[in-house]
Amino acid sequence: MDEECLIELGKGYPFLDLRESGDCAAFNCPQEELFGFCESLRDKEDFALLVDLTAVDWGEDASPRFSTFHHFYSLPRKIYLRIVSDCSNDVEPVAPSVSGLYPGADWHEREVYDMFGIHFTDHPNLKRILMWDDYPHFPLRKDFPLAGVETDLPDTDVAAATGASVIPAPMMGGPFVAPVEGHVSQREPRGKDQSWTEERGE
Repeated sequence: MDEECLIELGKGYPFLDLRESGDCAAFNCPQEELFGFCESLRDKEDFALLVDLTAVDWGEDASPRFSTFHHFYSLPRKIYLRIVSDCSNDVEPVAPSVSGLYPGADWHEREVYDMFGIHFTDHPNLKRILMWDDYPHFPLRKDFPLAGVETDLPDTDVAAATGASVIPAPMMGGPFVAPVEGHVSQREPRGKDQSWTEERGE
């Protein structure tokens, strides 16, 4: 972790709060400061690459319930940076779009909208990217069942001809858990029950 970067950013942007992290420099940023700070990261701090953008639902009883996670990389510094910003509304979460600063954020924000229901203001084309437009659920919210929800297909002609519907996924290996310690590359979720895998008997 780049201690010099932490010191510089902390001094230059007093609204940032240092965030505990085991793999890279990380800060909490107030939502009202997020867009301007991202612009400064790109133009002044050499973080020209937005690597990833995602979100977390902390649970139905949490407030704030939703947070966005922006991951940046600086080629000159050769370091990663994580910026976390809480959404102000727990029922209809909203976050500022950074797609005008980082064009690669366009599809990332659409995916977060599709999976979490977070609306990105000023996004040029905010619509679902994985599910169909009228899909009534947000699959990565904590209140969405792990096994999924049975849902009618959007095209009635296809459903009538095939007799198919969108059925819940099998819970093979679930529930799924991830270690809380270690590098992020070693913390992929694993099913508690591995008895369904062919490799179990080896």
